[in-house]
Amino acid sequence: MLKNFLKSYLRNLWKNKGYTSLNIVGLAVGIACSTLIFLWVEDEFTFDHQFEKKKYLYQIMGNQTYSGNTYTFSATPGPLSPGIKADMPGVASTSHLTWTNPALFSLDNKPLNEPGAYTDPAFLSMFNFKFIEGNPATALSQIHSIVITREMATAFFGTKDPLGKTLKMDNTQPYTITAVIEDLPPNTSFHFHWLAPYDAYYEKNQWLQYWGNNGIMTFVELKPSANPASIDHLLSNYVQSKAPGTIIKPFLFPMSQWRLYSHFENGKQDAAGGRIKYVRLFTLIAWIILIIACINFMNLATASSEKRAREVGVRKVLGAGKGKLIAQFIGESLLMALMAVILSVALTTLALPAFNSLVDKQLALDILSPVHLVGLLAIGLFSGLVAGSYPSFYLSSFNPIFVLKGLRLKNTGGAIFVRQGLVVLQFAASIVFIIATITIYQQLKHVQNREIGYEKQGLLYMQLQGKMNDHFNAIRNDLIHTGFVNDAALSSSPVLELYSNTGDFDWSGKDPNKQILITTESVSPQYIGTMGMKLSAGRDFHEIATQDSTNIIINETLAHLMTKGNAVGSLITRNDGKDKFNVVGVVKDFVYNDMYQSPAPLILFCDPPNTNFITVRLKANADVQKALTATGQVVKANNPGYPFEYKFLNDEFIQQFKTETLTGKLSGVFAALAVFISCLGLFGLAAYAAERRTKEIGIRKVLGASVPLLTSLLSKDFLMLVLLSCGIAFPVAWWIMHNWLNSYAYRTAIGWEIFALAGTGALVIALLTVSLVTIKAAVVNPIKSLRTE
Repeated sequence: MLKNFLKSYLRNLWKNKGYTSLNIVGLAVGIACSTLIFLWVEDEFTFDHQFEKKKYLYQIMGNQTYSGNTYTFSATPGPLSPGIKADMPGVASTSHLTWTNPALFSLDNKPLNEPGAYTDPAFLSMFNFKFIEGNPATALSQIHSIVITREMATAFFGTKDPLGKTLKMDNTQPYTITAVIEDLPPNTSFHFHWLAPYDAYYEKNQWLQYWGNNGIMTFVELKPSANPASIDHLLSNYVQSKAPGTIIKPFLFPMSQWRLYSHFENGKQDAAGGRIKYVRLFTLIAWIILIIACINFMNLATASSEKRAREVGVRKVLGAGKGKLIAQFIGESLLMALMAVILSVALTTLALPAFNSLVDKQLALDILSPVHLVGLLAIGLFSGLVAGSYPSFYLSSFNPIFVLKGLRLKNTGGAIFVRQGLVVLQFAASIVFIIATITIYQQLKHVQNREIGYEKQGLLYMQLQGKMNDHFNAIRNDLIHTGFVNDAALSSSPVLELYSNTGDFDWSGKDPNKQILITTESVSPQYIGTMGMKLSAGRDFHEIATQDSTNIIINETLAHLMTKGNAVGSLITRNDGKDKFNVVGVVKDFVYNDMYQSPAPLILFCDPPNTNFITVRLKANADVQKALTATGQVVKANNPGYPFEYKFLNDEFIQQFKTETLTGKLSGVFAALAVFISCLGLFGLAAYAAERRTKEIGIRKVLGASVPLLTSLLSKDFLMLVLLSCGIAFPVAWWIMHNWLNSYAYRTAIGWEIFALAGTGALVIALLTVSLVTIKAAVVNPIKSLRTE
């Protein structure tokens, strides 16, 4: 029985090679596309999976309320870690961790900047990193010990044993290597090459001893018996109990949610925001692409039903029941899906390098992995069942008397209605993808081209290292004398990301019961001019920084909060009036941190010693390569022993839209694949329609019909379906993209031209696809079409 079934199936495949190829290729492309997306989704869901204690690990986050709005920060007070370890019995371990930053390490005049952080010894046991060498219990016990990764060990020592060796940090302090850990996988929340003791960091940052200063991350490991809700309740007012007047309200943030559920709105976790939004979106798209591919099989199987009508009739006369026929056709569908799965593995393997480059990941399809193997088989089973369901019931329903008498099967009613509906569904989904791609692209351009308050072109910045701050005036003068540089300035943060903010400022007329979150930035006097910012009132800082040590410049947003008139000359106080600052200027609002929002209130302090970055403005007509060479020579000459490393502000500006850019690129790829798969099905249906009307075409040609007329006759039905698809896709696409755009405060509008472009594009693509078949059918010699021998 099985042998006969396979023989019949293979004969049928060979007899209909064209339709078979279209089916298998369409399914394979759909399966390959969905496989790539599911690999990406798997990577997102398995973030931090290597940590054995994951379900007991938490980060302490803190809510702070200003002017009725609650903001969530990862920065916490320094004493919080030892405090909750001592006071809360459900806590097994706690640890500080600084944010990852690069530091210069050198060995035998070989300098390398390596990213790393400072932490407590408990951190190593909490996250139980895989140790290659060294003892986790004692690795960070000495203040100048250091733990490095395998990659960093190889960079400095090659194949030699690094344990006990010394690396000099920032050309000053030697650190002894006490352990080497395995490199962290890409899909982890931590990205460091070294860990040094927190005590070494605390020595230089004594302000961390105060409960009112939030400047470090805190991690917690709970005991298996602990109740997280109870500890959360204790944490809520814990800082206030230690330091009355502080406003931070800490809470536990489980490690299992760090990657996908890290978006907070007004102090509450937004379950629909963050990366989970994109995971859900791309998962849905994967299934849509897969279903579009399955639709091709349904359409082609039902369209070519007449070719198998006699086979069905003979099988029924010989005793085959409807159930057996359904099982046969479902089996054929599953076999074809299996072939498509095999082909999709090859397509996925070929596409993975390009896909990895697109999504900036290191995904791999391990066919021997049980998860991947079961996943592929499940996708194949789903495709086979969905694709073969309707054709199986349709083919098995033929009346044997009609088909064996040679009566023509009716080609109207349910079958043709379903086929047309499926074509409409395919192209509707494709048009939605096209509209989404265009809208995302327009939104990106809209935001990237907005007025940001400074000129980002020609700006590069470097992190201050060694004696660069002390030698700034010499560096600035030498840079200007190269002829390639207009000016240079110092700042505590890059202009795109201003890190520091606080709410402890007061001024005349301010509501004493409200705290307003204000961003603070320390700069050198050249900052506003170098950045290309404009003053709307008052003056810039004096060239001699000390003359403006108690003067500040504020932005327009803060000025409007303070007064309806001119804010220049106003007094702003801090620390209960102990520190007083005069407003000498108001800078026009410039965009920072969130490119989609209006600028938050900002204060600029003239305080060059407390800065971390130098920004350089190149001349507009400068040769970039020559300018970089000259800048590097100046920096190295004034700061020997340190490498010249820089970033262009414009490149970092583009990185601000990394997620949206990825979404747009993936939407474009999905749109192209959806159109390609849909066109495969449309090509097959058009070919079959032309084949069925061969004699009609021959007669019409004999009677004088032209090729354009015949092409139009054969194409119009399909083009009407595409027009109907537009009618369905347009409102759906508008609703989806309208909701997407509403998540951005600064957004573009969805214009009619987007729908016109998408609809016209779909019609043109469909017309070209159908024309490939119809023109070929229309130019055939009518003698060949009408002969009966």
